[in-house]
Amino acid sequence: MARLEFLVIHCTATPPGREVSADDIRRWHTAPVSKGGRGWKQVGYTDIIHLDGSVERLVDNNEDNNVDPWEVTNGAKGYNSRSRHIVYVGGVAKDGKTAKDTRTDQQKEALKAYVLDFHKKHPSVRIVGHNALAGKDCPSFDVPAFLKQIGV
Repeated sequence: MARLEFLVIHCTATPPGREVSADDIRRWHTAPVSKGGRGWKQVGYTDIIHLDGSVERLVDNNEDNNVDPWEVTNGAKGYNSRSRHIVYVGGVAKDGKTAKDTRTDQQKEALKAYVLDFHKKHPSVRIVGHNALAGKDCPSFDVPAFLKQIGV
């Protein structure tokens, strides 16, 4: 068990308007490589923010300041044992390749509420985009600017 140090924000890297289900994410992450998955034992995210702004829990956690072994998700290599991960549906342009902030107004409001609540419970935890921990475009928006805008 490790101390919770990071909340990492991700995108699903799917085009605008294309919904993604919890089952989709489970299949993408946990299916064997031979069947198009990544072969992981666990999904990469604790929670998902759908296009309509609803938040769905993918992996249970006890909301404390530790990351218990059963709470570990595979969102950012080298950081997972001390992180929680949230993902919003979207993050690429219609071409399916170019990083783009495709969050709906509902997703923006849901993410704001989620982050503010999380920060209130865990004020010492660093909130970062996946791109701050790895050479990726994810989550396709400027997380430091977003945090400043919402007062975190």
